[in-house]
Amino acid sequence: MSELDSKFKQAAEDVTQLSEAPDNSVKLKLYALFKQASEGDVKGDKPSMFDFVGAAKYNAWAELSGTDSDTAKQKYIDLVEALKAKE
Repeated sequence: MSELDSKFKQAAEDVTQLSEAPDNSVKLKLYALFKQASEGDVKGDKPSMFDFVGAAKYNAWAELSGTDSDTAKQKYIDLVEALKAKE
């Protein structure tokens, strides 16, 4: 496992240990970066406009299309570190 992969895995664990949950916009960013890092560009059909949460997640992930996995991992790590620093 590369150093970046190790840090990414640790950040994914650290985010669940935050003493205060981030707001919804940050949660969406974390979700999108995680999905882009681990699965690549968004896949599947866009959820119905009545599925507000699903559509928001899909759109957040779709905005990162074309971002390579390593870049998404580093941005995820950086965001988690910033959240930890605020505690």
